[in-house]
Amino acid sequence: MKKFLSDWGLFIVIILAFLVVRIFVFTPVQVSGHSMDPTLADGQRLIVNKLAKIERFDIITTKEPDDESTTAVKRVIGLPGDTVKMSGDVLTINGKTYKEAYLNEFKKAFADDKLQSEYSYSTLFQERAEAATSFTSDFEVTVPAGSYFVLGDNRLVSKDSRIFGFVTKDDIQGEVLLRYWPLKQLSVF
Repeated sequence: MKKFLSDWGLFIVIILAFLVVRIFVFTPVQVSGHSMDPTLADGQRLIVNKLAKIERFDIITTKEPDDESTTAVKRVIGLPGDTVKMSGDVLTINGKTYKEAYLNEFKKAFADDKLQSEYSYSTLFQERAEAATSFTSDFEVTVPAGSYFVLGDNRLVSKDSRIFGFVTKDDIQGEVLLRYWPLKQLSVF
């Protein structure tokens, strides 16, 4: 046994440490769909920090409340107790206006051609954009205690809290920490 431990002990400790970190701290996920375009794209691979404290505008992974087998990547907009209002593409939270710079690219494309070029891969998306009067439809919600209001950055086509409702702390799997694939788009969030 001593021979085995001296030969393999360090390797076993490294493997166990990796498994503990993988199970309890960091986990890889793959983006599926276009709801976070242009911030994150379909097929990109991310590392999620399971221990992060969730704050406004963090990008997170969460189970969808209406289909817990589905993992969604969304942006936290409303924290517990917040009143979130969208009117004329202007976000107001608890009476304070917030600029959403991460939406600028698609808002400009919406103003230019209602995203018809961007959505050339989907006639359904093109039809939805053509019929829209703003990039983000107007709404007002108050976030219940223990819940979060999340939106995709691609507001015209995102299935998010406007459709599936609020997500709870237990639904949230963690905060997106790193995009590692494709390598040329490696970035920390």
